[in-house]
Amino acid sequence: MTRTAAPLVTTTRGPVRGERRADGSVRFLGIPYAQPPVGDLRFAAPVPPEPWTEPLDATAYGPTAQRRPFAEVTTIPEPCVPGAGVLNLNVFTPAPDAEGLPVLVWIHGGGYVAGSAASPWYDGSAFNRDGVVLVSLGYRLGIEGFLHVEGAPDNRGVLDWIAALEWVRDNIARFGGDPAKVTVAGQSAGGGAVQTLLAVPAARDLFRGALSVSGAVMRPDGPEVARAAARLFTARTGVAATAAALRDLSDDELLDLQDRLGAPGPDREGLPPLLSLAPFADGELIPEPVLEALTDGDAGADVPLMLGFTAHEFNAFPAPGPDGPPLPVLLGSVGLAPDRVESFTAAYAAGGHDRLFGQALTDATFRAPSLALAEARAARQRPTWLYQFVWESPVNEMAFHCLDLPYAFDLLDAEGVTAAAGDAPPRALADAMHRAWVAFVRDQDPGESWPRYTAGDRAIMLWDTEPRVERDPLRQVRELWLS
Repeated sequence: MTRTAAPLVTTTRGPVRGERRADGSVRFLGIPYAQPPVGDLRFAAPVPPEPWTEPLDATAYGPTAQRRPFAEVTTIPEPCVPGAGVLNLNVFTPAPDAEGLPVLVWIHGGGYVAGSAASPWYDGSAFNRDGVVLVSLGYRLGIEGFLHVEGAPDNRGVLDWIAALEWVRDNIARFGGDPAKVTVAGQSAGGGAVQTLLAVPAARDLFRGALSVSGAVMRPDGPEVARAAARLFTARTGVAATAAALRDLSDDELLDLQDRLGAPGPDREGLPPLLSLAPFADGELIPEPVLEALTDGDAGADVPLMLGFTAHEFNAFPAPGPDGPPLPVLLGSVGLAPDRVESFTAAYAAGGHDRLFGQALTDATFRAPSLALAEARAARQRPTWLYQFVWESPVNEMAFHCLDLPYAFDLLDAEGVTAAAGDAPPRALADAMHRAWVAFVRDQDPGESWPRYTAGDRAIMLWDTEPRVERDPLRQVRELWLS
């Protein structure tokens, strides 16, 4: 293959023609890893694509499962691309004719109901520059991916992730990658996907390392919670939660029903406050609740894990107004013990009373669960590295949800970064954070300057203008939420 020729790679299903970039790297966009989930396949397990013989044009992003953005304005630019073939992936490679390169497989976030693999924040150019192949994938969202539906397999979105990883196993060597050097990574819902895959036996041999960024998993978890969500869906919409009843609805009709399921109300008692549509322990594909499998069992025991969060993930989340529940009730609703409310309020008083509920959401959804996972792995001497992103954007003086991604991907010039990080995001922070990610993907260790999280040390990397390691800086979180 010459440096000027349009790059052509033959996959196990057929040839794909990509695009050579100005820096010499190559990208292949919108490659199908499964057939379009329409008709009888809408709520079925993913099915491999039909083979093709003519080169497939892989120079534009494929259709996205997201039909409506998560919000009118999102921190991460998340394009919606129309079309039925949403089970596709993108490959960014330094060179298709390379050999044995490490591979990072990226699963986007969006609360399991939104998000887009076509985001410019997930471009693989910086990873390619540093000798890493990057794969980003799309998967079924919301009702189609995660509602318990009679007549359909559970956790269809998880089955999509596995199918994409199987595609990587079978094809990535043709793009310069090594199928034995795959690290699976993701942020928010994608970080929860990483933790979920650690607990899925069927995925165990598909990756060697895991990187969970602000990972969120369902709690409470289990088939009874999923069935309760399905009953609530039917009660609120009048539509049976069955494959037959949902199969032929339009995207807009299904999204309108999904909005009704997600609306607040007293009939939601016993369901997770934020995640009704998410991976859940179905007893088969996911044998037991993810956090229990990872903290009490042996799931993912031998997989190196890097995980962390931002300091103020959801701190900007507004508490209900003066007519809403009092603060102790709100804090209790996200899991804070009643006898800890006073200590919690005192600990975070400096941030302002109006941010206490958001801080509780941050702790309950991200910081405490990830810290619990690191603690459990440390107790069993499992290779674990924990971080907290603490650099505060001048836009709102917080280290908020998603802010860390342009630094990890080393994409400070990407669309939307200035709006999130200000006019002068610190280059040294991006250099250091991206370098640690590359080292972890390549070596399964982020480097000598970042020690493992252990029971006796509790070393945590704090990503700031000048990154530093501190011992047990999250003691307050541990004592308030875990002790």
